[in-house]
Amino acid sequence: MSDSRQKEVVRSTPVGPIQIRPFCTPSEIQAYRFDDQFGTHAQYKSIYTKRETLEKHASKTDANVVLALTETEQIVGFGVFSQPEADERWTELGPGVMMEVKAVEVSRSLRSRKIAGDLVRLMLTHPKIEQMIAYMVGYSWTWDLDGSGMTAQQYRNMLIRLFNPHGFIELQTNEPNICLKPENLFMARIGSEVSDRVRQDFKWLRFGVSP
Repeated sequence: MSDSRQKEVVRSTPVGPIQIRPFCTPSEIQAYRFDDQFGTHAQYKSIYTKRETLEKHASKTDANVVLALTETEQIVGFGVFSQPEADERWTELGPGVMMEVKAVEVSRSLRSRKIAGDLVRLMLTHPKIEQMIAYMVGYSWTWDLDGSGMTAQQYRNMLIRLFNPHGFIELQTNEPNICLKPENLFMARIGSEVSDRVRQDFKWLRFGVSP
């Protein structure tokens, strides 16, 4: 068994055991299918609804696609930890310095089963986690407020509680998309081996000052 497979988690749920599996490969993902609850709802559209999107991220350098799977290998949750997009300011620190938690989503019927926490934790079992800055961006227009029954502020607070235990802290930035709405959120975890120079460059980069 590979080292990544040793980190698998099995969580008991009313629909049977759910296996949370990190570092899924593109070939593995091809064998899985999405639960029907991922899709377009009246007030919400799932972030990813195609296996091809997960496959694309899984093929990238240093990426970690974590999947929550039923016994029939149906995807009921996913987490995507991958490189920032090429046109984003966060690439300016250099290749592999910043990695983004691009998505954490669980089927509506299985929320409140601690699967999201497992997804986040296993995304961060990355072998280079202490050498990088991991970050997440919370855009309120991507949140399932209808399905959760939360206000935007409540959902924001829930995300903070989800990421805080893993070393993420809320940080200020003038990145235009994040600044569009006051409830939007930017959090980051700075690895213990990140140099003082990179830490300082990241501080300035958050406000649009290139290293």
